[in-house]
Amino acid sequence: MPKALIFDVFGTLVDWRGSIARGLASWVPDADARSAFADLWRARYQPSMEEVRSGRRPFVPLDTLHRENLDAVIDDTGSTIPEGDRETVNLLWHQLDGWPDVAGGLARLGRTFILCPHSNGNVRLMLDMARHNGWRWDAILGAETTGHYKPRPESYTRAAEILMLSPGEVMMVAAHNGDLAAARACGLATAFIPRPTEHGAGQTIDLEAEADWDVVARDLDDLADKLGA
Repeated sequence: MPKALIFDVFGTLVDWRGSIARGLASWVPDADARSAFADLWRARYQPSMEEVRSGRRPFVPLDTLHRENLDAVIDDTGSTIPEGDRETVNLLWHQLDGWPDVAGGLARLGRTFILCPHSNGNVRLMLDMARHNGWRWDAILGAETTGHYKPRPESYTRAAEILMLSPGEVMMVAAHNGDLAAARACGLATAFIPRPTEHGAGQTIDLEAEADWDVVARDLDDLADKLGA
């Protein structure tokens, strides 16, 4: 039985796509265009972090990458979001809405386990998102805390070290099979929760568990049931 649960956040706990699309309403009137903008913005997420993971660029927080990616998407799409509004738009990532099961599930799990986000998002982003959704964390882990973006092994091993636990006492909870594979390779326990609409109705990836993860649950309430919380 794990002592701590560390959570992927974007997609696993929050509906980033729907939240960003809703937040863009003041600048992009058409709903389909807002969803497309959110997809284009997110598509630059992994490539921008890879510049850091590869060592080609020193570590910078995700807010910095998000802002650079926002400017690039605006340039590519010819969007009319004014320069003076772009920092406000960038902060939409701080106000993402949780999936319906998350608040109650975290409250149940928190009575038994240490709970921490383990996200590529920076600390202030995670703090603001938690306050927006009414979540309580015991600590904030992830890229800015460990100095490494997932799925670098150091991200997972350093998280366990910070909690003063062995890797096997820490369970990574994610909706992404790749995240769990990287965590398992570092000795962490794993739990998969599908989020089949993270990327919209046409999602084709991470629809189901692709390995024998330690726990496979429908949502956080089901995870709490299976962990006896």
